Amino acid sequence: MEKSLHEIVESLYLKAPDEKMLWWKGHWWSRKDFFDLTIEMEKRLADSGFKEGYRIATLLPNCPSLLALSVSCWRLGGAVVPLNLTAGPGSLIKYFDHCDPFAIVIADIPMKHTFQFDTAKMKIPVIKTSLEGNIPSFSGGRCQKEDPSTAVLFYTSGTTGFPKAVPLTHGNLRSNVFAAVSHFKDLDTETDIIMNALPNFHALGYSSSGLLAMLSGIKQLVLPTFMPPETALEAMNASGVTFVIAVPTMIALLVSAAARGSAVPPHLKKLVSGGDRFPVALDARVQRLLGVSVCEGYGLTECSPVVAVNQSPSARKVGTVGPLLPGFEYEVRGAADEVLAPGMEGILWLKGPSITSGYFRDPENTAEKFKDGWFDTGDIVKIDDEGYVTILDRASDLIIVGGFNVYPQEVEAILNSHPKVKESAAVGMVHSVSGQIVKAFVIRADNDVTTRELQNFCKDKLAHYKTPRVIEFVDDFPRNSLGKVLRRKLREW
Repeated sequence: MEKSLHEIVESLYLKAPDEKMLWWKGHWWSRKDFFDLTIEMEKRLADSGFKEGYRIATLLPNCPSLLALSVSCWRLGGAVVPLNLTAGPGSLIKYFDHCDPFAIVIADIPMKHTFQFDTAKMKIPVIKTSLEGNIPSFSGGRCQKEDPSTAVLFYTSGTTGFPKAVPLTHGNLRSNVFAAVSHFKDLDTETDIIMNALPNFHALGYSSSGLLAMLSGIKQLVLPTFMPPETALEAMNASGVTFVIAVPTMIALLVSAAARGSAVPPHLKKLVSGGDRFPVALDARVQRLLGVSVCEGYGLTECSPVVAVNQSPSARKVGTVGPLLPGFEYEVRGAADEVLAPGMEGILWLKGPSITSGYFRDPENTAEKFKDGWFDTGDIVKIDDEGYVTILDRASDLIIVGGFNVYPQEVEAILNSHPKVKESAAVGMVHSVSGQIVKAFVIRADNDVTTRELQNFCKDKLAHYKTPRVIEFVDDFPRNSLGKVLRRKLREW
């Protein structure tokens, strides 16, 4: 019988309790240090009434407490729901209503971007904790039990409506982590040190950095924030980081910091890019200033999340996201779901043990994306005769800013609520650092309105990466025969 995630963590602890596990703020934690914290947290959770099938929502930066709290929840048969601190109060309240958590755990530190609603009025207990210590005693709220095999619930932005919640089981995550470990040709679980700096409310950061290290025995550097990149490089040097998983924006910032004179970690040997398409033009600068080649990868939250990645600098094909991980089956299909001949361009469908079985409390979206055991990625790809995957386009209008998903409807809803706006449409615009930025086209209801006025209006209601960086006033939009706005045409504009 396959082990649960917490059983794998415990077995590593029992095997070598004094071995270094994670580097945090200048010091190494041993496996015993970490496991002791998980046991303390487990007792607090149990005393609070936390039971199998319950969920704890977190609003925490990357930190030992988040990792330990996850293991504690799993030991009691529950799940963790990592949420984005900067999502804004409106979105967070909707997430809380939807995921129905037993409690909400937040960082007991000043945060530049955090929610502003009155926690005293919340029906769900809000617990403040340090980034490296035990949670305080508390009494939990009412919570409906769900599938105890679920380990983590991630919210992922779609292109329409409310973001989907993806429940990933112990089996999903375990399968993906060990498939990724076996896929990389030069990964050494004994000597490598991975950087865990991607936000852990995102599956790429949580699973591919934090969880991959915890389950495989690789040591990790835990950074609560990547910014400024100079400080991140200092920590990478101090901890001896050899392996970095990042989004293109982070890689560009590391390159810029190195160009300004920051020391590059001497043992850095692998740099993997995910979350968005890597700009091929940046590759030469990365090699020159960081001394490594970028291995581009591709993943989806529904897939736990890694789907494909170039296995090593020597085996990579620039412009591709590499071959699929072991365990995935694929089909490339046409618009009518017909399977296409090898080498043809079409929509990628996947099957495998890393893929969730459906969305949390969302039968409509589940029925749309999961059919007969297959998952529709919505991405248009081409796969060559060696199995290397090229992502040609997104079948949706999703905008990705620095690795974070933005769906146009949320931006448009805010703009349209301004009294001087008649109608708006948001699209992604290519940007050299962040991959994309949000651009909004606006039909004015009052010609006196200015772009600055609208941007300031959005800044008060949206996360900074969702706020339109460019606003263009137009008389009308390109539309189809039913009056639907054609964003493809807007992007061409």
